[in-house]
Amino acid sequence: MNPFTLLGFELSGSIQLALVFIAIISVVANILLFVKADLPWWSVFVPFYNIMTGMKLIGRPTWHAFLFFTPAVIYLFPKTILEIAQSFGKHTLSDYILALVFNVFYILSLGLSPEEEYVGPAYKRLTLNTNNALSATEDMNLA
Repeated sequence: MNPFTLLGFELSGSIQLALVFIAIISVVANILLFVKADLPWWSVFVPFYNIMTGMKLIGRPTWHAFLFFTPAVIYLFPKTILEIAQSFGKHTLSDYILALVFNVFYILSLGLSPEEEYVGPAYKRLTLNTNNALSATEDMNLA
């Protein structure tokens, strides 16, 4: 029997089982996250539509999902994870580190925790806050 290989490396049965376990946790975590944000939970199972729905969750235009198929994913993936945390009101350095290092489990904890609430898209909210801050500064200079 030929061993299972991934990117040229042979994987043992325990590693395969761990990968399947993490994949199942990832699907459940995304379903819980989409339900909290009032997005269709079934979109987790549609291969490209789930990325587009994730972009809606954080407030990015849906065409940003196409960037996940370019080298820009190196920059976009961590930024997207941080914007998911910000969409649930997480703005501390420890939250950012946990979201980046323990991605699947952090998203699962956001979905399972009854205290965590979806506060809205982070991408649009950060843009609006910047504009409001500028207008408040201009008002102060005029007075």
